[in-house]
Amino acid sequence: MNQDIIKGKWAQLRGKLKEKWSKLTDDDVSQAEGHRDYLVGKLQERYGIAKEKAEVQVKEFERALR
Repeated sequence: MNQDIIKGKWAQLRGKLKEKWSKLTDDDVSQAEGHRDYLVGKLQERYGIAKEKAEVQVKEFERALR
């Protein structure tokens, strides 16, 4: 899934992001708005996981949206 698709479907994704990663704040989700790297960084920060693990989780999330 590319950045344009993510940006285009952002309103729909907000709820799904909060459902999957409940530790993300509304502000985190708003700031992430279509910026994958920001989301990965916030997952690392909120969940205390390595960048690689956060990347894998985001990729799995993207795949589930297809």
